[in-house]
Amino acid sequence: MSLIKESFASLHTKLENREISVSELVDASLNRINEVDGQVHAFLTVNEDEARAQAKKLDEKIGVDGGKGALFGLPAGIKDNIITRGVRTTCASKLLENFTPVHHATVMEKLDAAESVSVGKLNMDEFAMGSSNENSGFIAARNPWHLDYVPGGSSGGSAAAVAAGEVTFALGSDTGGSIREPAAYCGVVGMKPTYSRVSRFGLVAFASSLDQIGPLTRSVEDNAHVLQQIAGFDNRDSTSANMDVPNYVEALGGDVKGMKIAVPKEYLGEGVNEDVRAHVSNALRELEKLGATWEEVSLPHSQYAVAAYYLIASSEASANLARFDGVRYGVRHDARNDLIEMYKKTRSEGLGDEVKRRIMLGTFALSSGYYDAYYKKAQQVRTLIKEDFDNVLQQYDVIIGPTAPTTAFKIGENIDDPLTMYANDILTIPVNLAGVPAISVPCGFSHGLPVGLQIIGKPFDERTVYKVAHAYEQATEHAKAQPVL
Repeated sequence: MSLIKESFASLHTKLENREISVSELVDASLNRINEVDGQVHAFLTVNEDEARAQAKKLDEKIGVDGGKGALFGLPAGIKDNIITRGVRTTCASKLLENFTPVHHATVMEKLDAAESVSVGKLNMDEFAMGSSNENSGFIAARNPWHLDYVPGGSSGGSAAAVAAGEVTFALGSDTGGSIREPAAYCGVVGMKPTYSRVSRFGLVAFASSLDQIGPLTRSVEDNAHVLQQIAGFDNRDSTSANMDVPNYVEALGGDVKGMKIAVPKEYLGEGVNEDVRAHVSNALRELEKLGATWEEVSLPHSQYAVAAYYLIASSEASANLARFDGVRYGVRHDARNDLIEMYKKTRSEGLGDEVKRRIMLGTFALSSGYYDAYYKKAQQVRTLIKEDFDNVLQQYDVIIGPTAPTTAFKIGENIDDPLTMYANDILTIPVNLAGVPAISVPCGFSHGLPVGLQIIGKPFDERTVYKVAHAYEQATEHAKAQPVL
């Protein structure tokens, strides 16, 4: 087995026993990237020299008494909308092709403190707008299970890199399912924490009231280890929750006997593929064997979630992306005699079609005469969706359903049909609108492509989500399957 595909616990044991060095582990990651990324296209920037230099420094600590970081020596990939000091950060957009930040995002400072090694920046849909990674301004990432299929989006590069064994873990961001959907499509574990649990300082904003950074890994235990390190209060993020971070790893291993599971009828209804529905039903039976019980419930306002989400997210994107005008950073079109012309040409040539589509929709929804009819109404619907979750989660421990209505689709299949593409997020979007935590774990395969099981919890109760996910993972073999490249 490749070193990169081993568990964190196994790798740390080997490092501590001097069976391997950090340099060997980082070399294994970089060699795997060189071997397969020409097929997968998960990386936009590989930080080879700095990764090797950092590994060499960490090697000096092996065998030395004293504390080591919780992610000591583990090679990681970082979604390219997370600011990294001295390393190009493009958001997969031509507009930021030459942008190199001078500071770190908070999560990067935390990963440095945990002594992981960043090996590069990962592909994504441009400015995190998309569900397939086909909207990357550079090249579409591919699904390691079947290279003709999408890896999901917008964190497609993050999921693909983990599934392909290029890194031990990756960070992504989730605005409407952008961690969980690619995790489902690529057969890995992806956690969207409670909104405000992880600092957004240094995350290039798409929709500020929805965005949340989270980890993608091969196992639930590894995922809990990463969230443990990146979660916590940050006074540089005005939305950050000043709450203690519990020990997520300690929550693992307990039984789920007596736990009550809610299964929304809307999540298994029309539009959900038969194979996906069957695998979710099998997962519920497995949890029953472990002592949990489940009942069908209703989240009645979920039917309005997609419409509300695209109005809110596009409106916030319209405001957030106004800063990308070619004046302060990024690519600038050469229009020397006319400032307005420079703005227009910079944005029209630097931004892709999907980003332009959402900026135009958001600008319209916020405009005079339409604000109350669209943006305000969408926010009112958002409140109703959150109340649906609150009401159900008062009576049940978790909510379970599919992560996505189908498995991954072929590259190019939906690219000219934005409404169909938007509908792929129908099961993940309500979670972001409500701000609650949710994880996707593998629960089977349909025609050789992974199926994801979504487990949704109460606000700031990631422990219970991890507990249920881990119990299910340990009772099944799905997480052990790996693509062959």
